Amino acid sequence: MKNRITVICLTALLLAGAVFIEKTCDLPTWQMLLVYLVPYLLIGHGTLKEALEGIFKGDMLNEDFLMSIATIGALCIGFLPGAETEFPEAVFVMLFFQVGELFEGYAEGRSRDSISHLMNIRPDYANVERDGTVKSVSPEEVTIGETIVVKPGEKIPLDGQVIEGTSSLNTIALTGESMPREVTIGEDIASGCINLSGVLRVRTSKTFGESTVSKIIRLVESADKNKSRSESFITKFARIYTPIVVATALLLAFIPPFFASTGYLESFSVWLHRALIFLVVSCPCALVISVPLTFFGGLGGASRKGILIKGSNYMDTLANLGTVVFDKTGTLTKGVFAVEAVHPDHFDANEILHLAAHVEHYSTHPIGAALRDAFPKEATDGCHVTDVEEIAGRGVKARIGGRLVAVGNSKMMEDIGAEWHNCHRTGTIVHVAVDGVYAGHVVINDVVKEDSAEAISKLRGLGICRTVMLTGDRKEVGAKVAEELGIDECHAELLPADKVDCMERLIADKPEGKTLAFVGDGINDAPVLKRADVGIAMGGLGSDAAIEAADVVLMDDHPSKIATAVEIARRTIAIAKQNVWFAIGVKVVILLLATVGLGTMWMAVFADVGVTVLAVLNAMRALKG
Repeated sequence: MKNRITVICLTALLLAGAVFIEKTCDLPTWQMLLVYLVPYLLIGHGTLKEALEGIFKGDMLNEDFLMSIATIGALCIGFLPGAETEFPEAVFVMLFFQVGELFEGYAEGRSRDSISHLMNIRPDYANVERDGTVKSVSPEEVTIGETIVVKPGEKIPLDGQVIEGTSSLNTIALTGESMPREVTIGEDIASGCINLSGVLRVRTSKTFGESTVSKIIRLVESADKNKSRSESFITKFARIYTPIVVATALLLAFIPPFFASTGYLESFSVWLHRALIFLVVSCPCALVISVPLTFFGGLGGASRKGILIKGSNYMDTLANLGTVVFDKTGTLTKGVFAVEAVHPDHFDANEILHLAAHVEHYSTHPIGAALRDAFPKEATDGCHVTDVEEIAGRGVKARIGGRLVAVGNSKMMEDIGAEWHNCHRTGTIVHVAVDGVYAGHVVINDVVKEDSAEAISKLRGLGICRTVMLTGDRKEVGAKVAEELGIDECHAELLPADKVDCMERLIADKPEGKTLAFVGDGINDAPVLKRADVGIAMGGLGSDAAIEAADVVLMDDHPSKIATAVEIARRTIAIAKQNVWFAIGVKVVILLLATVGLGTMWMAVFADVGVTVLAVLNAMRALKG
């Protein structure tokens, strides 16, 4: 980059000197050519070399070839009868071409940096405990179940569970969120995060090849392989367009002079000049460079916000979303049960939670965990629990302080003769009885994510006309969540095969020209993620199968990021379209002027390099995401 800037500045000085010599010294044309060849070859030797290599490789019709032919022609045209020299213009075209390349390189570097920051999450080593000592080894050498030590300032090398220590983790490289995440014993952590404070001992749960950081690196490396429709069109367009331009320029130079009233050579110099302008103007640099750069910038902008899009072709799909289909558990809800309400019957609500938490103390069921979490004091209140009996399909009984407490479903209440009553709320109802007398019940539900309602609202604001939820949960539970979040349709009690059938119907019903996205996180979501026009997986807690099957991965598990992805996609495509229409519009105008003799080489420079620079600068806006 610095060398190129130096060459550009030196060329500009030499060009100014050559112009000064031309104005002050009356030198023959061939001597002035030698003066101008110094800055021309200094700035243009790379372009001439690329053009020559292209000819030998059979790929001669590229922008380097067009620039070389146009500038060499401009250097030679002054030797024709009645023609004026174009030496400064020839050097200036090549100089501006390199300025355009400089801007392109800078913009592409910015775009690559916006994605390559994810590549920096790769850990260099892992501190593994072996034979009573801590050894620093390559992450690939650590196996599942081994214990690693992560010190403050180090990257988490492998996925695992904290078995000792507490700390704060910087997760911005994975999620785009700058707020540190607090972790303690028993919590799962992902590789790629940076340990900020305390020393952690972690039991690994995956090999390095299957860890979060490896999956992200694979996604990033393959992100630019899937081209969007716009990029594919521009690539094909350039292959057809360039030969047509060269052929048209040749016809423009050689055919009209036959019909001129003046001599052929005198007229040929005029039409050759117009043909050279035509070549410079027609160079498709602005399109070939700016459109892929725009999409690459969009991918980088998305990655900075914790959204990994596996290819720019999915930008087109996201921009045209008309239907979004959600899984419920783990996608719109946290997949974690929590106590929502306590309805006592002749008992204190706190007492019911106290007794239920004690009875469920040894239970591994998620319902038991929810009850224990709702009454955390049960571990230290000194109550003595005996005669614990778990009854399959019913619940758990235990004796607490001489009282027999039963916690379970309605069948258990009937078994012990307790007169239970149902609840008006929707959810999992856990009944509690003490010494055969009904004490009340606890309502437990899956916790809805904080931003799920915001996600639906944002999507509706973006014009998404249909939102659907598919769940294997009970109808009343699914309907409650759908109503709470404002989702248009809910299909419940579905098996994985039923979800695929549902998706087929939704795809058949989608409006013409609109696409459908499925958002999920579980293993059973992989088939529908593949079937959708674009599959979106929750990456933070999502299963490996879901992430592999998806086209877009949300690294922080926030469903509101779906709307962000749509906004980025629409913005990226809008910028690409702006560049296409701007470049074509300016080129058409100056081509028409050049054909009728009103165009100049300076206009041609602007139509090619000037438009390219402006298009590249516009493309850089996509980096903002």
